[in-house]
Amino acid sequence: MRMKVSDYIVQFLVEKGIKHAFGYPGGSVTNLMDSFRKRENEISAHVVYHEQAAAFAACAYAQITGHPGVAYATGGPGATNLITGIGNAYYDSVPIIFFTGNVNTYEAKNGQNIRQRSFQESDIISVVSPLTKFCAYVSTPEEIRYYLEKAYFSSMEGRPGPVLLDLPMDIQRAQIDTEGLKSYVQTPNVMPDSKAEFKDKIVQLLSQAKSPSLILGNGIKISHTTELARKAVENLKLPYVTSMISFDVLADNPYYYGFLGAYGMREANFVAAKSDLIISIGSRMDIRQVGAIRENFAKNAVIVRIDVDVEELKYKVHQDENSFCMEAKDALQIMAGLKIDRDYSHWLSVCTQIRKKLHGYDDRLPNEYVRKISHLIQENSVITADVGQNQVWVAQSFIPKAGQQVLFSGGMGAMGYAFPAAIGAYYGSNGKAVCCICGDGGMQMNIQELQYLARERIPIKIIVMNNNALGMIRHFQEMYFDNCYYQTNPSGGFTSPDFDKIAEAYGLEHMVITSPTEVERCKDIIYDDSPALIEIRIFEDTYVLPKLEFGKPNEDQWPTLDRKLYNELMNLN
Repeated sequence: MRMKVSDYIVQFLVEKGIKHAFGYPGGSVTNLMDSFRKRENEISAHVVYHEQAAAFAACAYAQITGHPGVAYATGGPGATNLITGIGNAYYDSVPIIFFTGNVNTYEAKNGQNIRQRSFQESDIISVVSPLTKFCAYVSTPEEIRYYLEKAYFSSMEGRPGPVLLDLPMDIQRAQIDTEGLKSYVQTPNVMPDSKAEFKDKIVQLLSQAKSPSLILGNGIKISHTTELARKAVENLKLPYVTSMISFDVLADNPYYYGFLGAYGMREANFVAAKSDLIISIGSRMDIRQVGAIRENFAKNAVIVRIDVDVEELKYKVHQDENSFCMEAKDALQIMAGLKIDRDYSHWLSVCTQIRKKLHGYDDRLPNEYVRKISHLIQENSVITADVGQNQVWVAQSFIPKAGQQVLFSGGMGAMGYAFPAAIGAYYGSNGKAVCCICGDGGMQMNIQELQYLARERIPIKIIVMNNNALGMIRHFQEMYFDNCYYQTNPSGGFTSPDFDKIAEAYGLEHMVITSPTEVERCKDIIYDDSPALIEIRIFEDTYVLPKLEFGKPNEDQWPTLDRKLYNELMNLN
């Protein structure tokens, strides 16, 4: 069968069950765009207003569905505009297939020692190779099946991540005989079967432990094993803490004691510090989670780590820790079926005392706003949070309901993620309610996508927490630069627009809130079927509290606890 290469690419995506792609038009992807048009009843190619937004939308689509997202861009600046989203997918283990256009093969520099031969020619493969699991320049039409199959497999196999195929224009429009194409022979990375060893070790350690706890990481969300995690927690009746971006992994669970780390909740850090056994599943246990001096984390605990990426396990927290390279699903299935003759009820009561004694200790006005907003957002909806102070407030104070998912940019920490991610999440969830929470800085990173909402009228609700500052950096300047707010406050050069007027210009429903008592007024807007922008104006300096100072153990965050209370909590047993 004869077929154009770009048609073959789109057919491949359709056959893989991918129903949505995101991109921006450009000269070197016009063939691919036209092929999407031919199959528009089977796959929708959504045109956003910046390539970075396309990448973030594809990330959220994949985070929701568990299937690869797809984003495309023209060559040169279009391809380089994808890079932040590619990095986001790489660090957060999100499977994405990126397609970039490039100049015709006969126009390319082809090894000549010059910077560029043709307009918008760029070597995107050299640029993105450190941020992708696989990337390739497709130099002949007959390679397309091999590269598509390898790209799809690579994006999903083991620890998921992004891949990229660079497609010259003449390759896209070339005709191929689909019957004779070389296929990719999949060679999965086979992990050692350590299930029996893991089970024996966990039974031994849990039988000896007096104060064990679990850390549930983003690997639980990536592998879509939330229900297995619930069964494991409730079977063993263990307290658990999470990484920040997986705080929503089990909604409203009595065994949950917060997310840990530098910006984590005090109760979570105290629970970890007082544990004599920590079982970490799918968490990188990076510096933000365990502190810069890694051996200070949970000094008296035996640590067991489960991760699908063996390289992560080489970056040890304790030199004598127990590590198992295995999938979260396998570890959780074992733990959900264990019978341990041990009663941890006293340890749970200690954890609950810690929670009660610290309740509300670091609450501030933004936390109150987030908590009240969370009460209004429907079950089974998706929440996207941006990066900065708003991200931490969401993790601290948003109270997840049944079926809700909260999406973050974790490792990359990219401002501007939340709004385009909300677009991808809407399509990935088959039209569920979506709420985007961001700061005034992050909102301006991809503010152009308001036109997408104006055009498509999809019911995304944007909540802008406007403190008229880059609050997290302003706080750094307060702590370390003698209150010199250069480039972060209006006095230093940073300002924000009137978002109410911006929304009006785009024809979007909008509202301004200036007090937590007014939040209830948002209910009708949040529940209707139209896009809307709600601006929360915060007139006081804002902080993310608590915060870990360099070199201190996680449980001793700033502002420093009264030493009497600190010692009381550490001595609870």
